[in-house]
Amino acid sequence: IDFEKYTLENGLDVILHQDKSDPIVSVAIQYHVGSNREVVGKTGFAHLFEHMMFQQSENVGQDQFFKKIQGAGGTLNGGTGNDGTVYYEIVPKNALELALWLESDRMGYLINTVTQSAFANQQDVVINEKRQRVDNNPYGHNGWVIDKNLFPEGHPYSWQVIGEMDDLFNATVEDVKEFHGKFYVPNNATLALAGDFEIDDVKAMVEKYFGEIPSGELVTDME
Repeated sequence: IDFEKYTLENGLDVILHQDKSDPIVSVAIQYHVGSNREVVGKTGFAHLFEHMMFQQSENVGQDQFFKKIQGAGGTLNGGTGNDGTVYYEIVPKNALELALWLESDRMGYLINTVTQSAFANQQDVVINEKRQRVDNNPYGHNGWVIDKNLFPEGHPYSWQVIGEMDDLFNATVEDVKEFHGKFYVPNNATLALAGDFEIDDVKAMVEKYFGEIPSGELVTDME
């Protein structure tokens, strides 16, 4: 696959792949933070913050992220794993700028909208998700048992991405804000675009929407 990769001054890695076979564009951004960045007693934070990212940001109102992308004829979702959290949109090519604006707003201008009520709402959602998919699901604890036996205690792969119930109950807004400030920064993310666009045009849009977001502290492999 032909692609071009470059890095903005703030550290954001950008990967571009032009494909004009259909008039659509896929936008994906991966933050290099999964459950591997968590610590014992504060598990499930990466997945919990994935939910928070769909809530709202400073310039995008409550639940408007879904409405704007779907209203433009696109699809979107996100996912958290051991090693990263990814968000993506697949949109008609004329909605590419919309998708870039939305992603940049929640990268750079989300944390001031994380209120206690908004956090409690998503906290309940994740707790119920764990009950439904793990605790009350036949063989739902298989992964937990396997990982506990594969990895030593304290190893970041020894707990599940969704976290421990006690940790989810005890999580606070301050915990989440600290997590965001440390890991949800341009220099800990990769933006990939594939589809029907002109390279020069999309580079200008990426710089316009992401270039002003300040980089964070260096995230090392050992953190």
